[in-house]
Amino acid sequence: MLSLHQLRCFLSTYEHGSLTGAADALGYAQPSVSEQIRGLEKTVGAQLFRRVGRGVVPTTVADELRPHAERTLGAADEALRAVRAAARLETGTIRFGMFGTARLYAGADLVADVLERYPGVRVELVGQNSSEVFDELRRGRLEAAMIAVPSVSSDAMTVTPVARDELVYVSADPERVATPVTAHRLAQASLVMAEATWASEDSTRIVLRRMLQETGRNPRSRIEVEDVETAVELVGRGLADSVMPRGVVDQLLPRLAPGAGWTSLRPRQYDTLAIVHRANATLSPAARLMIDLATRRIVALTESY
Repeated sequence: MLSLHQLRCFLSTYEHGSLTGAADALGYAQPSVSEQIRGLEKTVGAQLFRRVGRGVVPTTVADELRPHAERTLGAADEALRAVRAAARLETGTIRFGMFGTARLYAGADLVADVLERYPGVRVELVGQNSSEVFDELRRGRLEAAMIAVPSVSSDAMTVTPVARDELVYVSADPERVATPVTAHRLAQASLVMAEATWASEDSTRIVLRRMLQETGRNPRSRIEVEDVETAVELVGRGLADSVMPRGVVDQLLPRLAPGAGWTSLRPRQYDTLAIVHRANATLSPAARLMIDLATRRIVALTESY
């Protein structure tokens, strides 16, 4: 049975053209390399090198073996790197980007999922708004993230949709949520919108602007606030209506605006929740772990309503 040790001695001998050169390169005694080559020749049942002067010349069998030996050692080295990287999860830092309202969906549960598997790690769940997180990905400050995206195409990024979250109209006036809200009605509504800092790039607003293209108007914001909790409270007081993801509404309306209700838009509109990372990137074990756990959480939640 051939071994990785034999293959390393073989490739070093092949490269250096002598047993002594191979031994020097590997840090072994020359007799040890000779022994490994003899053992490998016995295993393959053929001579691998012929002695010529002070060196050796590979046989045709050695020429045939060489690329296979290189691939085998390469795969072994890659496996070792992967295992070592996975082992580092035991004590390292896991950093992952999430859309701004992730705390209402699965933020604490996602962190708990990680710590249950790797209690010694440090977790950084990063993001106030999806556009901010996308910029951090583009700059290379984040390896991967789950964010809300208005489009699933990007030249520099791989965008993999995992779930859709319906955008719904929210109001304290029962008549306004008695039937689905059309683009014409939405264009006339007086709204409070969250994510004021990212108003021009916010995924929800981009979807709404597309919906209102036929009316020639943009969604009219009467009030702009940063956090969605404040927006929900203002809706509950009857000061404005709003359009929010269904997941936010399910979490916050019972607590902050119990008298408010919601209805769908017509046609229905959705935020797309997607995994995003740089195109053709080789993701670390930490990134793959977070992608897997975040996807499971979000899919389970969005499928529940």
